Amino acid sequence: MKTLVLAEKPSVAKELARVLGSTQKHKAYFEGPRYVVTWALGHLVTLAEPEDYDHKYKTWNLDDLPILPGRMKLKVIKETSHQFRAIEQLCRRSDLGELVIATDAGREGELVARWIMELVNWKKPFKRLWISSQTDKAIQDGFAQLKPGHDYDRLYQSAVCRSEADWLIGLNITRALTSKYNAQLAAGRVQTPTLATMIRREQEIKSFQQVEYWTVSADFETFQAQWRHPSNGEARIFDKAKAEDIRSRLTGKQAQVVSIQKTDKTVPPPLAYDLTELQRDANKRYGFSAKQTSNLLQKLYEQHKLVTYPRTDSRYLTSDMVPTLKGRLESIAFGPYASLARTILKKPLNVTKRIADDSKVSDHHAIIPTEQYLQLGALSSDERKLYDLIARRFIALFYPPLRYEQTSLVLEAGGEKLYASGKVIQDHGWKEVYGASDFIDPDSDEDGDDSSERDGGKSGDQTLPPVQKGDKLPVKRSSERSQYTKPPARYTEASLLSQMEKNSLGTPATRADIIEKLLNTDTIQRQGSHLVPTGKGLQLIELAAEDLRSQELTARWEQELERIAKGQGSMKTFLEGIREQTIRMVQDVKKSTADYKPHNLTHSHCPECQALLQEVKSKRGRTLVCSNRECGYRRSADPVLLNKRCPQCHKKMEVHTGKAGRYAQCRGCNVVEVLDNEGGGRKAAKTNRALVNQYADQAPLSNPLAEALKAAMDKNKEK
Repeated sequence: MKTLVLAEKPSVAKELARVLGSTQKHKAYFEGPRYVVTWALGHLVTLAEPEDYDHKYKTWNLDDLPILPGRMKLKVIKETSHQFRAIEQLCRRSDLGELVIATDAGREGELVARWIMELVNWKKPFKRLWISSQTDKAIQDGFAQLKPGHDYDRLYQSAVCRSEADWLIGLNITRALTSKYNAQLAAGRVQTPTLATMIRREQEIKSFQQVEYWTVSADFETFQAQWRHPSNGEARIFDKAKAEDIRSRLTGKQAQVVSIQKTDKTVPPPLAYDLTELQRDANKRYGFSAKQTSNLLQKLYEQHKLVTYPRTDSRYLTSDMVPTLKGRLESIAFGPYASLARTILKKPLNVTKRIADDSKVSDHHAIIPTEQYLQLGALSSDERKLYDLIARRFIALFYPPLRYEQTSLVLEAGGEKLYASGKVIQDHGWKEVYGASDFIDPDSDEDGDDSSERDGGKSGDQTLPPVQKGDKLPVKRSSERSQYTKPPARYTEASLLSQMEKNSLGTPATRADIIEKLLNTDTIQRQGSHLVPTGKGLQLIELAAEDLRSQELTARWEQELERIAKGQGSMKTFLEGIREQTIRMVQDVKKSTADYKPHNLTHSHCPECQALLQEVKSKRGRTLVCSNRECGYRRSADPVLLNKRCPQCHKKMEVHTGKAGRYAQCRGCNVVEVLDNEGGGRKAAKTNRALVNQYADQAPLSNPLAEALKAAMDKNKEK
């Protein structure tokens, strides 16, 4: 009997087949002496749509909500049904006696396989391939140690709960909002509280009142000291007269050293990467979006086989990996990492609990390099950048701590206390892996706040002179500096990921997709490196049920899903709670008296129903969409360029349509020519009063166009 192997993607199936010796290639599978390897295309099976339960749900109607099927049905996804049918035929073969689930080793991967198995009615034995890298050795070892399939039943239940909860809440609330307000308003179990988090920050910024304050410092020529309040250490002074008084009392005075404190400090190497931490660093350093990092990481994992499983929430390794660490370092000891890796390979690796700790690893360990030998030339520029972060973080694990001496001085002059601090590096330790000037604090908990504003500025890394208690030093200069308090910063993707992680919004595997959903539904937008709610997003939060905006409620749901995966929670109890919440949330929408006004309405009317058009931004440019959801009219808002050149500036002219028909216009100098609408040819514009009046009615181009035509007509009159 042969074994059927089900992978998640064709590329993974191809590699599995090669390692397993299944060399006979067929349209939908590979076959060999022992294994038949086939693949899904991501999800082949999904939850049925409302209209699959009752045809009346094909029309969105507020009175039909909430939709709560007694038992959730599955259906084959139409676009990939050909591959499902191929797998179904394979499952009927009498010579296949066992199935190996080889989809991604995680919650969603389990769901992909189990739903297929449910619809094909697989009743034979099955096992689970659970590996954390795609190297040949990992695949061979994984098949030698296959796990019983039923060991992952709880993980499957957690995946079903997540999927059904998203269907029940997301579908019902989206339909309720869209039907009630006749606008495309999408809500969800995780995306709505994430949006609410961003809007709270926006409200903090909007309500922030800027306040002027002053800081006073004394210059001792070789170092600087700062005045601080003796009772609370506050450096900010909110009274200018007081700041000037303190400065005047310091000027020309002798300062006496009243306290010296020296402390030896050590900073251990940063922990290895989990997905969220890697997404944060890639955003800070390279401006990568969370989704971009996920996609690049998947290529490094699947295609290049250079890193371990990406979608992990652990920053630790397991004890059984310790014997492999030396080999992993040897495999990356090339190019920019050669000297760094060989330095630590000269002696036994010091593997501490900070590196390997079984108690802090659930499904998958941290992201580190594999034993695959490194070929940097095979990577794209962005892939190399991301791999560089992973490789250096891995190497840094085995370097000694950063050691420095922290010196703090307290001086007294003119009856005021001055504070100075400095550090002297004694051993750069792991920081050598990054270089002194090329490093982002690995364990910073960035959430967009500017902590330096609270203490009036951070201490520098100045070097303090050798002094003794009681020494007197002349104050060369003293000065007060005016500054203003700042509002909390808007979220970047890095800081938003931190906030989502902190509040248990989503999982490492889903956070990037949540941010992309918010962008694609026009509820947030990018402004440079920051993410900002749109007018639509600001209104959506007011319309959504209060429970759905709650970080705490969503966090409890995520924690319960994790408990179910560990066998500690109840699938039935969780879904009953979700159904009750869905009913309450839909009722809240129905009872709401709030109004919704589209934030992106233009002055242009739909040619089919005369409703105003909305301008929507997408990857393909700007689109004008009818604000009447039932109409469906849409067209590009970006002008079409003609091959015709402007007779004055020789730039390509844009084609537009007005009441008088099609016309070409140069945006640079406003030259206008009427186009021959019947034959598609061009003829010179006739500048008469009727034409000016016709075009003057158009929006949004009415004023520049009317002025250009009028100017041309006046010029002709002068002639």
